[in-house]
Amino acid sequence: MNPIATALRRPVTVLAFVLGTVFAGVLAYTRMKVDIFPALNLPVIYVAQPYGGMDPQQMEGLIANYYEYHFLYIGGIHHVESKNVQGMSLMKLFFHPGTDMAQAMGETVGYVNRSRAFMPPGTVNPFIMRFDTGSVPVGYLVMSSESKTIGQIQDQALFKVRPMFAAIEGVSAPPPFGGSQRTVVVRADPDRLRAYGLSADDVVKKLTEGNTIAPSGQIRDATRMPLVPTNAMVVQPADLGTIEVKPGVLLRDVVKRDPVTARPLIDDASDIPTGYALVNGKRAVYILVTKRANASTLDVVANVRANLPKMQAELPDDIKVSFEFDQSPYVTNSMKGVAVEGLIAAALVGLMVLLFLRDWRSVIVVVLNIPFALVAALVALWLTGQTINLMTLGGLALAVGILVDEATVEVENIHRQLEQTYSVALAVRRGNQETAVPRLLAMLCVLAVFIPSFVMEGAARGLFLPLSLAVGFAMVASYVLSSTFVPVLCVLLLKKRHHPAPTEAGSYSRFLAAITASRWLLVPAYLGLMAVVVLVLGPRLGTEIFPQVDAGQFQLRLRAPTGTRIEQTEAITQEALRFVGDEVRASGGDVAISLGYVGVVPSSYPINAVYLWMGGPHESAIRVSLKPGSVRVDELKARLREKLPAHLEAWTAAKWATEGVPADVAKKRAAEIRLSFEPADIVNEVMSFGSPTPIEVQIAGANVAASRAYAEKIRAELEKVAGLKDLQYSQPLDYPTVEVVVDRERLAATGGTAADVARAVTPFTSSSRFTVPNYWRDPASGIGYQVQVEVPYTLITSPQDLELIPVLGTGSDRVLVRDVGAVKEGAMPGEYDRYNMKRVVTLTANVQGRDLGGVAADVAGAISAAGEVPKGIAVDVRGQVTPFNELFRGLTFGLAVAVAVIALLLTAYFQSLRLALVAVASVPAVLAGAALALFATGSTLNLQSFLGAIMAVGVATANAILFVTFAERSRLAGRTARDAATDGARTRARAVLMTSCAMIAGMLPLALGLGDGGDQTAPLGRAVIGGLLASTCATLLVLPAVFALVMGRASTASPSLDPFDPASRHYTPETRDA
Repeated sequence: MNPIATALRRPVTVLAFVLGTVFAGVLAYTRMKVDIFPALNLPVIYVAQPYGGMDPQQMEGLIANYYEYHFLYIGGIHHVESKNVQGMSLMKLFFHPGTDMAQAMGETVGYVNRSRAFMPPGTVNPFIMRFDTGSVPVGYLVMSSESKTIGQIQDQALFKVRPMFAAIEGVSAPPPFGGSQRTVVVRADPDRLRAYGLSADDVVKKLTEGNTIAPSGQIRDATRMPLVPTNAMVVQPADLGTIEVKPGVLLRDVVKRDPVTARPLIDDASDIPTGYALVNGKRAVYILVTKRANASTLDVVANVRANLPKMQAELPDDIKVSFEFDQSPYVTNSMKGVAVEGLIAAALVGLMVLLFLRDWRSVIVVVLNIPFALVAALVALWLTGQTINLMTLGGLALAVGILVDEATVEVENIHRQLEQTYSVALAVRRGNQETAVPRLLAMLCVLAVFIPSFVMEGAARGLFLPLSLAVGFAMVASYVLSSTFVPVLCVLLLKKRHHPAPTEAGSYSRFLAAITASRWLLVPAYLGLMAVVVLVLGPRLGTEIFPQVDAGQFQLRLRAPTGTRIEQTEAITQEALRFVGDEVRASGGDVAISLGYVGVVPSSYPINAVYLWMGGPHESAIRVSLKPGSVRVDELKARLREKLPAHLEAWTAAKWATEGVPADVAKKRAAEIRLSFEPADIVNEVMSFGSPTPIEVQIAGANVAASRAYAEKIRAELEKVAGLKDLQYSQPLDYPTVEVVVDRERLAATGGTAADVARAVTPFTSSSRFTVPNYWRDPASGIGYQVQVEVPYTLITSPQDLELIPVLGTGSDRVLVRDVGAVKEGAMPGEYDRYNMKRVVTLTANVQGRDLGGVAADVAGAISAAGEVPKGIAVDVRGQVTPFNELFRGLTFGLAVAVAVIALLLTAYFQSLRLALVAVASVPAVLAGAALALFATGSTLNLQSFLGAIMAVGVATANAILFVTFAERSRLAGRTARDAATDGARTRARAVLMTSCAMIAGMLPLALGLGDGGDQTAPLGRAVIGGLLASTCATLLVLPAVFALVMGRASTASPSLDPFDPASRHYTPETRDA
């Protein structure tokens, strides 16, 4: 079927089809999900296992070890990482690309259940979840109050706000951050216990007997079956005080008294705090707003905001709820940016067409092709299950500049036909038929550069494929419209006019004659020059995964001296926030909001460790958002790195000295404060692939001390690497301990056991919450809570206090800890990290003022300079370096495949390898031009700029096809190769210039980053413009010489082997007559 003939015969059908596409586009836009990034389908599963009170060694050996052993049985597993701190193990399971993650999740659950059979009693089920771009928060639901305690806010957030929040469509609702779980706390008094000859374990046992869960049966009278409940479980917390713990001694007699009212402290309170959330430096509670994988970011954010009044209505008046750190503007700004860039590009394209053709009607034809092609592409993206995200929007923005190619080539050729024929309709039909095949071939060449996206793996595929589909669908739509809609518009709009031939044709012909005569000198010089540019500039281009974006947000991780109390860490964090605010305001800006967390997440909420991993009470993570117009984030980071550590060191040392710490000790400990910056905005969080810092050097070995010794050598070399900042160990390796060492012989003499000592010590250092669960039901709300026995931490402040803990309550012959053992101070790793069951020590660092690729290369050199790796130790560089290397391997492979596919495609079409080589001879110019443009604008070689270079290869080849097609047609007509080259270049010069200038004009807004979020896509536009400028010059000035050189001695005989083909050398009169 001839599409041009069909279109001209049924113009109303064509117009109806275009209008139908517009209606479908409106439907697609309203139905498509909107997200920050496409689903990357990262093959990662998280397993978060809590066990309250277990130290890092126990979590590693008794919990994580069994899990890791069994996880290695899972099909498709690549490696298993684990982090183990007090009360929490977090395991990350990485799978090979292409693994069926549904099956992997099922196997993971199965092996979790099997592993738990080997674990200590009381091990609860872990949380298991997949990680993807949807796991990154799109905002924070913040609750604060001037009068309520953090525990009360936490309870309101957990049982009032979270149920409403979880019911919102598309939302995934983790527990709140900031408070501990509501708990009935029995605060035992050590002095009273000793006075009554009791241990804390005695109290726990009696509490269990005096407050228990009993089934409510029924009785049957004549007509009824009433329930028979008992008050075996107390109705009010104060009733626990009446439980007898010893003849004549009640529970309220052994608990601490309120210093003001003398009331026994049996309180409706909260579990022991392990961390605090800070909003603008004050304690608060927040819930992460995370979405489900198939939900739209904009819809989720809109629904959460719409439900805020309902949530506020459920809360007491003195608790305020708000939505902060909204990440959806990234998408909305990108959508606005594409619209603005599209309008500017269309205007510039129209101007280019008007300058060349001097016909405003042609401008309308070319410009109208752009929005209709984009709408058709949007429909196709919807039908294939894609979402509106940064990559598909980037593809559509890129397509704006490319779409003009099809219509411009056709309209230019129609104008050429108008100079030779009497009828507009005839000129339209001839012009379209003459360019139909070259345009198809040009489109296929552009599409060919995206073929590698279908064979890529991992994150590269997840990012590249949606962009490829967006451009591909737009190109196909543009070709269809250029073959149907554009001819109809041309017949309806264009008028028969006389267009004089360009006056410069004679000059250009003489120039072409000169360069084709110098072909033996010009072509080698061209290839050599392009090679020099690429080889010289290529290594000087910085390399990174994604363009750096100044989102006005940053996250600061502060590490106080290892083992610092959370209250002290909180004070240091608040001082850091005050200093940051002063620095920002000194630059004429201000802080919009800050949100942070101090300490570790409670064991009651293990899933929160997936979203925020903390290494101990000495750590805090602070997220800061700056007001628009404030200082650039990179500049602020540099200043904070320079000033903040020294300020905090001096401030902390002075504070501790006033609190009784010897001045020299306070100064020495304060010098251990460390800072590090982490991704804060959603773009950088996703593109970091779960790594808090871009550089991670892991030293793996069975012996932590040996690994650390070698790590120190590596650290000394890494400190010499320029641009490497915030170098530090990611885990605390010297966490202070106060160990109770039991002498089992002395203990046996008292009739006690190690279990007696452990149970007696637990309420003094933790609580009975995890060892002996006990429950109480709030009659007002119907919610069940735990009851725990604990000794107030304010009463246990030294090793001597531990020595006085009663172990056995035997009346006058009471036994204390010091009677059956000793208390020793020491240190142990506060976190054990493992990689495939091997312990690792990790050095982390950030990059400032340099590109990731350059720093990664220097890091590899520093590791080599550290000396020979000891036996049993392995060193690996991870962080963002691993996905960086994978991404660039995929993109480099993609570029090579693109050139190979284009060459094969052209060889198949032209039936000549020589002509294919002529057509791809502009590729060196593309690479050199793109490198020059990136170098001149200070842009790095990243995902976006690499895609721009690949795209420019396709477009440049498409322009070269126009020249090669007409030149070869002239050569086959009997002209020499030199004359044919001159004819082809002179005939298609205007078309090549028009399409190149129009596309460059279309890409200019993208390259300048005029729209919101333009920094993300600007390198792509710059690479395309640089490649096109160079390739256009090569096509018009060098390719004629290449054609004359390569085709000078080529035969004009057809390669056909068909004896019935008149052009075949095997054609004979006999076959003709047959």
